[in-house]
Parts: sequence; structure tokens; C-alpha cells
Amino acid sequence: MGSRVVVIGGDAGGMSAAAGLRRRLPDDDEVVVLERGTWASYSACGIPYWVAGDVKAAEDLVARTPEAHRSNGIDLRTGIEATAIDPAARTVTTADGEQIPYDRLLLATGAEPIRPDLPGIDGTGIHGVQSLDDGQALIDALAEGPRRVVVVGSGYIGLEIAEACVVRSFDTTVIERAPTPLPIVEASLGAQIADAMRGRGIQLQAGIAVTGFVLDDGRVVAVETDHGAFPADLVVLGLGVAARSALAEAAGLPLGVKGGVVVDEHQRVRGFDGIWAAGDCVVTKDRVTGDPIHLPLGTHANKQGMVAADSIAADLLGTEPELSFPGVVQTAITKFCSLEISRTGLGEQQAREAGFDPVLASIETTNFAGYMPDPVAMTVIVVADRASRRLLGAQILGAENAALRIDVAATSLAAGMTVDDVVMLDLAYAPPFSSVWSPIQVAARAAVKALAT
Repeated sequence: MGSRVVVIGGDAGGMSAAAGLRRRLPDDDEVVVLERGTWASYSACGIPYWVAGDVKAAEDLVARTPEAHRSNGIDLRTGIEATAIDPAARTVTTADGEQIPYDRLLLATGAEPIRPDLPGIDGTGIHGVQSLDDGQALIDALAEGPRRVVVVGSGYIGLEIAEACVVRSFDTTVIERAPTPLPIVEASLGAQIADAMRGRGIQLQAGIAVTGFVLDDGRVVAVETDHGAFPADLVVLGLGVAARSALAEAAGLPLGVKGGVVVDEHQRVRGFDGIWAAGDCVVTKDRVTGDPIHLPLGTHANKQGMVAADSIAADLLGTEPELSFPGVVQTAITKFCSLEISRTGLGEQQAREAGFDPVLASIETTNFAGYMPDPVAMTVIVVADRASRRLLGAQILGAENAALRIDVAATSLAAGMTVDDVVMLDLAYAPPFSSVWSPIQVAARAAVKALAT
């Protein structure tokens, strides 16, 4: 009889690890995955586009079905919820009372939407958007034809759900506590996003805090704020997520930022032999500041699952792990209708709070050579450290083919480049694709000038 690896959670981190383990381990070793839902390996990031109608069915968001995983030799058990972990006995207890022994354990429990303890928040008609089941529930609710939809929060999910609702011609209000939408970007870009939202008919209420929800016979009818009430037939919460770590906490595992499980570079849970964790339930490292952060994204979850699989397999096979997860630079991209937005690294205030002396440079340019037909304007912001001249962050806002250029800045951050280094990068150029200076380099040149003052 071989060893048994138990994985709790069947989405990006869990299933990427399970697949990697199945490839590496001998046939007589078991890889058991416990997934409390009915889906596995799906894209939660695609749910807003399913709600909008761009994606036709939930199945289109599934990278690999449970049946496909099982045919590859993974014992994937859907509809099974893990309720307790005993690190000393090396067992997992399920909701039906079964105790499953393990030799190695991977926690990949993901994240859960933040639902603040506000009056009425559990009323009918108030939706979160985290799982495919959540997406289906929201689609079904919208099919009933609510007159007024209110989205609470304008982060990535809030902005994307607001777009989905306005594209489908719903009367849509967005309530945001910060002065401008998508507060992770600089306020100057947030103001442009606000203009775009209002230009599409969204009633944006910024600088307003939600204090509760008015219910009538258990169903939401209004959102209460510190600036009065806003009528609502349907509410979508877009207030971010926290690590789903109740299992880990009850088992005494170390927790950090936003309740994330603390792991090392090989995804081992610190201080617990035989337990690993990966994905949205863990704390990772910001490569710019070195600080621990919680940053839930499928891109990181897949990589962490791959690293965890390598480490677990090495542990079972008596070898050294070959992979490690170096951390993140907080790169993200989204859009509102035709307006693309991306960012990486630190904003000006974040940089100041991290102890840097930031210099911000903002430039207006076009997505390709201005003499070509129909060039489109874009704004690029870079943040640099005055003492070291190191690039600390970048943000982009523009139309089609603007936002993905953030990857140049993300790579530069990972490499620890200065803005002078960025200026001298050998980047692709031809008039249909770019001006002779890449937009990121134009902004870096502006930062070089700002550092000279």
C-alpha cells in the first residue's frame, strides 16, 4: 500500500497540485481531493462575463471536468465537505463523520467574499459572486427583471459586475466608500473611470459608506448609507475576499494577513510537518516590499499548486524540491466596457507607507504611432523610489490594446530594475504597434526627469 495525499479544495490551487502529484507519484500512491461543491477547476474570474452574456454557459468556464480528473487517476470526491483536521493523528473529518487518514495534506480552501456584519445583509436578493453556483443564482435573479440593481463596492468584481448589468440595460447604481472607483489605482485614473461609468448611465455614488440593508418580508428593497437610502430590487456585493481558513485556524495552523495560512517558499505550512497550503487561502510575499500580503488570484493559485506538488512529491520520494514560489508584484488587469485598466507594484501612497520616498510621473500617450489611423489615447503612471531610482509600480488606463502593456512593468519589477533600466529596454517597435518609445518607457523617461528635480 502506497502513501495517500489528501487535498482539501478542488479549484485552481488544489487541482493543479493534484494533477502534478498524479504525474509524479507511483501508481500505488493515492491522490484524494475533497471538494464541497459540485464543480472543479473553474474560472471564478470569468463569472462576470458569464453574467454579461459574453460566456454562454457555466461549463465554458470549466477547464477540466471532475470526470476528466478521475479518468487521470485522481480520486476527486465532490459534494464532500471537510469539517476538521487533526494534524497529530493525520486525519481529515468530513461533514458526514468520516475520518480520512492522510500521509500528506494540502489545504487549498480558497477565499470567501467579505460580508460585513450589517443589518439586513442576509436578506433575499443580496448576492455574492465567488462560485459558479453564485453566478447561476445571480443570473437567475437578473432573469426575474429587477428594476434597480445596486452594486456595493467598485473593486475588480464590482466594476465588472456593474459593466455586466449596464450592458444588459439594468438601472444600475454603484456605491463606493472611497472617493473614486477602483481605489487600488491612483485617484486621477479613478476619476477617468468614474466619467466612463457615468457616461454609460451608471449612477455612481462615491465617498459613501453602506450602513445596512432595508428588508421587506425578508427581501431587500433598499441599501442604507451614511448619505441616505438607495432603492434596490437586487444587490451584488463586491467588497473583496478573505482567506477561507476556518479549518486551518481550528487545527492551530499559523495565520497571517486577512486570515491567510502562513507558508514557506515551498508552500509548506510553517511549523507543521506533513501539511502544505496553496492558492487563495495563503499568505504570500510582496516582492517589492518583502512584506507578507494576501493576494487571491488564479494565476498565483495555479503556480502555488505546482510548487506544492513538487514539494510534496519530493518529500514522499526522498528528494529535494526543485521549485519555489518567489512572491508577487500585485499585477492585475480589468476593463469597464471599452476602457482598459491595469496596475502592478505599488501606488504612490502604498510606496510611502512602505517606507519609500516615491516620485510619481504621469504621461499621456497613444497606443501606437500617432500618425497611424485612429490612434487611441492612454494614460501611464509610474512610481519610482527617489533614493534607489528603483521602479516601484505602474498603472495604465486606455482603450483597446493599452492595459496588457503593464506586463513590461511587472517584469521590470520582478527583476528589480531602475527606471533608467526600463528606459533602455529593447522592446518591440513598429508604427502599427507602438510609438518609437513604448508607453511604459515614455513614463519611465518622465520619472527620470522628475528624479532630477
